[in-house]
Amino acid sequence: MNALNNSIYKIITADGTGTGFKVENSDLVITNYHVVQGSKKVAVQNHNKDKFIAYVVMVNPEVDLAFLEVEGLKNVAGAIKLNPNLELNNMQKVYINGFPFGMPFTVTEGIISSVNQPMRGRYYIQTDAAVNPGNSGGPMLDTEGTLVGVTTSKFTDADNVGFGIRSSDLIKELNDYTFSDIKYRVKCNSCDVFTEEESRFCKNCGNDIDSSVFEEFEKSYVADFVEEALSSLKIDPVLYRAGRNFWEFHQGSALVRIFIAGEDYLYTTSPLNILPKQNLKELLTYVNSNSASPYTLAVFDNKIYISYRIHLSDIYVKEHKEQIQKNIRNMALKADELDDFFQDKFGCEKSMESK
Repeated sequence: MNALNNSIYKIITADGTGTGFKVENSDLVITNYHVVQGSKKVAVQNHNKDKFIAYVVMVNPEVDLAFLEVEGLKNVAGAIKLNPNLELNNMQKVYINGFPFGMPFTVTEGIISSVNQPMRGRYYIQTDAAVNPGNSGGPMLDTEGTLVGVTTSKFTDADNVGFGIRSSDLIKELNDYTFSDIKYRVKCNSCDVFTEEESRFCKNCGNDIDSSVFEEFEKSYVADFVEEALSSLKIDPVLYRAGRNFWEFHQGSALVRIFIAGEDYLYTTSPLNILPKQNLKELLTYVNSNSASPYTLAVFDNKIYISYRIHLSDIYVKEHKEQIQKNIRNMALKADELDDFFQDKFGCEKSMESK
């Protein structure tokens, strides 16, 4: 993995995923405001699937830019170049880098269709390169690895039309931001002053501030219940979020998913290993032995899974709550144990979801 790709990250929030990146001579991770909207603390994942807590320290909703402070990435230098004198031309080749639909890292190639496309009262770079949900906040680069723009949107009813915030707009935001703490600040695009306390108006020029920019999403009872259980694994539950009621994380090498299914059940499950070509009888005998109770071992689509299912009504019963939370936590630990066990004892290759 080259230094350029190592400067690009997946941004994970309770509302979905996006992309972020680091540039030369800056420790900040840059992304779109709409990627982190509703959150002041999010997860950032590198190409090795390591996750880090990130604090949202600056948002400018009008420009659709946000800066993240990530202590765990301070030792990783950004390799994406900025050029304040960059000149762009129509038909110039560009590359969209990111994590479309939350999938693994991809690069798509295209051309600049317009260097100054007016839209929503601002000028954007327009490209025909493939841009999809999850690419938002990622870098649009030229052939030299220099930032052309920050990918920000795609028309939902048109193909081959994507947009990027001009690199000159980002450079201005970086120059204006001179703070080194992790306070959440909203930048007034009218006068360039930062507001730290919730307010309806800019303290400097009186410009309107949308109150929603200070709001964080409200967690459900189920989310509180699950994250209380996960906190006992000694990791911030923010790192586990993959949706409003969906969590995904690696416990050791095993991928663990927690989600609501059919509106009635809370599932905790992990794809452990791929079925081997030999020793199937002995392996399947073990899988069916109920040795992992209260968890269930099963085979689906040529993979061995461990799962735990509980009816949602049970999590509201005070007498059951503590045991269910303990079972959720311990299933993650059991999954990490069993994928090694099946590999060593039965020669089962770990699933492709494993870390």
